[in-house]
Amino acid sequence: MSGDLADASGGRLDQSPANPSAAAPRARSRLVIPALGLTQIIGYGTLYYSFSILAPAMARDFGWPTEWIFGALSGALLIGGLAAPWAGRWMDRYGAARIMTVGSLAAAAALIACALAPVGIAFVPALIAIEIASTLVQYGAAFALLVQQQSHTAQRSIVHLTLIAGFASTIFWPITTALHNALSWQQVYFVFAAMNLFICLPIHAWLSRLDRPPNETGNADGTTQSTVVDGSLPAAARRRGFILMAIGFALQSFVGSAILVHMLPLLGALGLGVAGVMVGTLFGPAQVASRFINMMFGKNLSQIRLAMISATLLPASAALLLLTAPSVPGALAFAVLFGMGNGLYSIVSGVLPLALFGSEGYGARQGQLMSVRLIVSSAAPFAFALLMENIGVSWALTITAVLGSGALLAFMGIARLSSEPHAG
Repeated sequence: MSGDLADASGGRLDQSPANPSAAAPRARSRLVIPALGLTQIIGYGTLYYSFSILAPAMARDFGWPTEWIFGALSGALLIGGLAAPWAGRWMDRYGAARIMTVGSLAAAAALIACALAPVGIAFVPALIAIEIASTLVQYGAAFALLVQQQSHTAQRSIVHLTLIAGFASTIFWPITTALHNALSWQQVYFVFAAMNLFICLPIHAWLSRLDRPPNETGNADGTTQSTVVDGSLPAAARRRGFILMAIGFALQSFVGSAILVHMLPLLGALGLGVAGVMVGTLFGPAQVASRFINMMFGKNLSQIRLAMISATLLPASAALLLLTAPSVPGALAFAVLFGMGNGLYSIVSGVLPLALFGSEGYGARQGQLMSVRLIVSSAAPFAFALLMENIGVSWALTITAVLGSGALLAFMGIARLSSEPHAG
């Protein structure tokens, strides 16, 4: 499918020299991915990755146990997931870039509200506001923007975007740590609010001027309106295909969230506490490496096959850790496989819905899928902790690997639907 999209895009670009006035819009369109990548790094860095570093100070100031702070985060993620379908429909109706502009303003306001919260009970609704704002500015919204502005090159653009945004944790963990060494967590959140307000907001506002909502015709700067992309899944199979895709993504979210949150205690329980730092240093680069490899060599790989590879790597990494513990080389291999699986999953969550169902209604579908992923992600750490406490770490990891394997079966089911001659 991606090859067809690239060819279609190429056809459009070949016609452009006949229209010199289109050169400036094309030059601006080349800045879309770097600009959007910057806002994704800031969005994930300020609204997500910084939380684990600042949480102990938050708990101390509010007089709460640290687990209460993370419990509040889980509840906020759940509510953010419930709000995601509405966000997706707004993106289809008004344009994703406009929704991201509003989201940047909401993110800044929510961060300020968190910083100003005098007690924990006032902090919780502000944290919920952060998670709702996150659904308006992070991957789901960014993918919808790329589909609306560049539908015939969106699959490739999503890969490039995730490659850039994959550095969010690498950049913001040390930034947050350095800021927190000099500032209180409240002051750090003020700095992060300023980043969303004075960097992300202007970029998203600029991006909103490059397109119009899907229900309007023409573009403000004279660029050609994006052509609708048809999905590869036959119409009669789309309902079943969407359910299978949602199940696959939900199971991958469970594995990824459960293991990532409990990475250090999990390694310690398996006798690998000394490997924790090394595993942590490999995880991020492995995510980026998988996206780079896919960008360079995955052009002829169908999106459903990419989904299958991603769904294979996550449970395989859990199984490898279980079978090799307490081997340090085994733990390092686990980190690479787990990081690569997560890296590819970020791509798949954006490109597979487009490949299967097309660009019409993409924002609403992303909102529904984002809701499933966020709800499962919010519950997974708690469920995994219960499993470890009641049946032991080995059985908890085994169950997680089995659940992850279910994602592979779901994507294999989609591939079968695609090949059924009677499905259309």
